[in-house]
Amino acid sequence: MKQIISEELTKKIPKPVFAIFEKFKTAGYEIYLVGGGVRDLLLNRPVHDCDFTTNAKPEEIQKVLPDSFYDNIFGTVGIMVNNEKYEITTYRGEQGYSDNRRPDSVWWGKTLEDDLKRRDFTINAMALRQAQGKLELVDLFDGQEDLKNKLIKTVGKADERFGEDALRMMRAVRFCSQLGFTIEPETFSAIQKNSSLLEKISKERIKDELFKILASNFPSEGITLLLTSGLLQFIIPELIKGYGLKQAKHHIYDVWTHSIMSLKNCPSNDPIVRLAALIHDVGKPVVVKGEGESQTFYNHELVSAGIARKLAKNLKFSKKEAERLNILVRWHMFTVDDRQTDSAIRRFVRNVGKENLEDMLALRTGDRLGGGAKETSWRLEEFKKRLGEVQIQPFSVTDLKINGRDVMEILGIPPGPKVGEILSQIFKEVEDQKLKNEREVQLKKVKSLKM
Repeated sequence: MKQIISEELTKKIPKPVFAIFEKFKTAGYEIYLVGGGVRDLLLNRPVHDCDFTTNAKPEEIQKVLPDSFYDNIFGTVGIMVNNEKYEITTYRGEQGYSDNRRPDSVWWGKTLEDDLKRRDFTINAMALRQAQGKLELVDLFDGQEDLKNKLIKTVGKADERFGEDALRMMRAVRFCSQLGFTIEPETFSAIQKNSSLLEKISKERIKDELFKILASNFPSEGITLLLTSGLLQFIIPELIKGYGLKQAKHHIYDVWTHSIMSLKNCPSNDPIVRLAALIHDVGKPVVVKGEGESQTFYNHELVSAGIARKLAKNLKFSKKEAERLNILVRWHMFTVDDRQTDSAIRRFVRNVGKENLEDMLALRTGDRLGGGAKETSWRLEEFKKRLGEVQIQPFSVTDLKINGRDVMEILGIPPGPKVGEILSQIFKEVEDQKLKNEREVQLKKVKSLKM
């Protein structure tokens, strides 16, 4: 099916796209805008992902675009325009996917259809070309109809598409969580049937898709789809153990539902914070004791943190990502009470780290709302005020207004443990509010120690 794109939509396409069209047309080659850029344009969303396909070979593409670069075996040439990367790929066909990740062989295709029929989903298998001053949509697999019906459906047989690249199963879930779509029944059945193929996919690729699901508009729906499709057991199997595990006292949901609702209500868009909200109680099935009102989950935060560390290691998180996730899960059980002492709140800040306070409060908000509490039913704003007040005081020796050099100069002593002891003594007095955190006051105190 072919149709002309309206002028209103045409205006949403970045200008460099038309410049690339013209250069290839002048050189006598076919070229189409394909993939996510076309999908987002038809959904009237911002167009950022501008990829092209052409019948020109890589070396021919580089002649048309002298400033381009080519450093792969898949026929993709890149070019930077106004700090945006545009990729142009030669029509290609693929065959054999023995590792369910990469084609065993790739060859240059001859037609646009050769290229589009190897793509994952119908909504990503549409193309745009410039014809007689207009933009013309080429839709060979009814992708526009699936966009209209908000369906994720594979191009051709679902079993074949997922056998070619098993990560496409997670991509199907990701598109649902980003766009608010549903998966077409046959495609969904194929995911359930082939879910174990996900084990053959690199952990880094799985992590990237998981983060995109968590950062999407509908993350809780995405995680629920991972469960019902059978994929979650190969990503976070421990989370499934909370399904149907009832909780007593103030809880109105089982552990699984509470986890999903905590994610849904977490106000942060950060995938690490959202993941922490999702798995903060993942240790409860391990430590549960008793039933009814006597049921307990003592030390579940410690077990949950251990599972978080295992997950981060398994999915190849960066050191910083792993540390943030561990801190948020480990310390999520903090008390919000106006009877707390400043020392207690300061211990909380030390454990969490000043840089993680906002994230921790976002997790707590998701946790509380995800448990059925009303937004005004706990003293979060008062707690935020207390956090600000206690942070006026120093949290470590490095926050003092003097340093080791001052101590050595005043007391005439060399570097060594004695310097640290004196600074620790002064810090203790400042922390106990017996001494002000002012340079002159602290210098005077050091001088008083001079023998």
